[in-house]
Amino acid sequence: MENLIQKTLVLLCMLFCGWTSANATEKTIESPNGRLQVVVSDEGGCPVWSANRDGVEFIGKSPLGILMNFEDLTQGLNLTKCTINTINDEYSLKTIKKSHVKYEATEAVCEFSKEGRHAIDVIFRISNRDVAFRYKILPKGETLSGVVEHEASGFAMPEGTTTFLCPQSKPMVGFAHTMPSYETPYTLDQPTGTNGWGEGYTFPCLFRNSDKGWMLISETGTDGNYVGCRLINDHDGLYRIGFPMQGEMNGAGSVMPAVALPAETPWRTVTIGGLDDVVETTVAWDLVKPKYEASREYTYGKGSWSWIIKMDPSCNFDEQKKYIDFSAAMGWRTVLVDALWDTQIGYPKVEELAQYAKQKGVGLFLWYNSNGAWNDAPQGPRGKMDKTGIRRKEMAWMQKIGILGIKVDFFGGDKQAMMQLYEDILTDANDFGIEVIFHGCTLPRGWERMYPNYVASEAVLASENLHFGQGSCDSEAWNGCIHPFIRNTVGSMDFGGSALNKFYGADNQHGTIRRTSDVYALAAAVLFQSSVQHFALAPNNLDDAPSWAIDFMKKVPTTWDEVRFIDGYPGKYIIIARRSGDKWFVVGINAEKTTLKKTITLPMFEAKSMLSIYSDDAKLNGTVKNVKQNKKQQLTISIPQNGGVVITQ
Repeated sequence: MENLIQKTLVLLCMLFCGWTSANATEKTIESPNGRLQVVVSDEGGCPVWSANRDGVEFIGKSPLGILMNFEDLTQGLNLTKCTINTINDEYSLKTIKKSHVKYEATEAVCEFSKEGRHAIDVIFRISNRDVAFRYKILPKGETLSGVVEHEASGFAMPEGTTTFLCPQSKPMVGFAHTMPSYETPYTLDQPTGTNGWGEGYTFPCLFRNSDKGWMLISETGTDGNYVGCRLINDHDGLYRIGFPMQGEMNGAGSVMPAVALPAETPWRTVTIGGLDDVVETTVAWDLVKPKYEASREYTYGKGSWSWIIKMDPSCNFDEQKKYIDFSAAMGWRTVLVDALWDTQIGYPKVEELAQYAKQKGVGLFLWYNSNGAWNDAPQGPRGKMDKTGIRRKEMAWMQKIGILGIKVDFFGGDKQAMMQLYEDILTDANDFGIEVIFHGCTLPRGWERMYPNYVASEAVLASENLHFGQGSCDSEAWNGCIHPFIRNTVGSMDFGGSALNKFYGADNQHGTIRRTSDVYALAAAVLFQSSVQHFALAPNNLDDAPSWAIDFMKKVPTTWDEVRFIDGYPGKYIIIARRSGDKWFVVGINAEKTTLKKTITLPMFEAKSMLSIYSDDAKLNGTVKNVKQNKKQQLTISIPQNGGVVITQ
């Protein structure tokens, strides 16, 4: 019913407004380099926008506006003026793809009036590769609060556009009724005009404008003051912002955000250009600011966890000690103690584990269930994260015994109450110096910069699916060639992969079979960005994995200073470079049936410098060898299906 109402509102707006240029006020706003242009107008009384790059249309005329419970701000509006400013910002952030960012954009504050009253602003920010907009909703008389019933915000795709999208699941489905959790398989290279599984698509959403370029649509800046949104296809090539589904959170709570006025909505973002612009964009963090100061200097690094290979039975005192010893042997920072530790280990013995880990130079992350009344997941600890007093008491205990962080799982949707819970957990955890990872959760929306102790979110079909189904193992490389273009472009992704076991089983002889190579595992450690990585290695790998692979996994960084896209196509193959300090890592993986052969230019390595190259033969047998960079700084690589390549100094 909600989808029908919202679709009807959009169609009515189109009908009443006519979208005709007659008597319309129109403003054109340009990026700093002039290549990106946004046109804003009030055609027929309805605010609309469009975007082009180098004169090529990427977003056609699309609706803007907000329907409030006290006033319709989607029609009957006049564009009175656009105030143009230049934005120059510079910030440092260790937890994203680029540690130091210089952001330059043109800002346009476009004022719309209704019945002679200044009613709403549409604020645009246009950088050289990104377009973003949000609304500022103004009070009306004595009305200082309201409910946003609908956003008209739309994105009209040019004819011939193809889609690379992740369908939104229906609410209260999946394991223990824990969905939606942004864990559905992508559909690639599909035409516009469909609506996923009937509920639209989770952000971010990638579109290809024929052979003219790409568009990545997402949102950022969402906190407890709004809802998390999705993208819904209205018809043909028109997509619009959709609010949560009523069934989320077991049906409790409203799908519409309540706001105090004046109110600013989250940013809607569109990255426009080549795949290099998509992979390298920092727009998710450019538009937000920290919400509080870090209570301590947070540090990041690698860790291990038993659950991915050995599942629930491994969450016992003796096995966790083995993993602490393993992390210590690897020179890693942490061990993640997963679900059921409260009953299978117990609080007193966890304190003993924490002390043992400290003696080994290792810290612990502890798993928690988020609920709450929004799922039926039985795993504990339960009922510790959903109420302030209990949560803070638990965090005080964690601080006392030296716990580094928490992994909170099984959230229940994107309604305002749930977005507030995310914010409350992060804010409280910072008070006690605790880092936070979310699983079974929503997409992060600029949270690395907004919340200094936020580390990463899952929000993807992650490594657990490799354990649970052979089909996921068979398609691991295909999925791996999607995430750097879509999910991981806008937020840190806690994947938990890079297994070196042949089997996902405790004895490494039974279970689902890993199809990808050891070199693929090394490449994925660089390819998937998250400042804290709990890899799927196991203690037995010290003896049964290649020594060159173990040595690499001991040293691979988890924080990066720079990223460069080299080549690739979603679902087929990907080659990127990341820099940590003065050391570059060039990595690639291939999902296509035929071996990928490429000659790539690597200007990050000096001519005639010696490079270490990890590569696979046709049977996925990995080797490492030293090769001298040629004068042209070019290298010919070969990656078989399910294989990888790693090039470093």
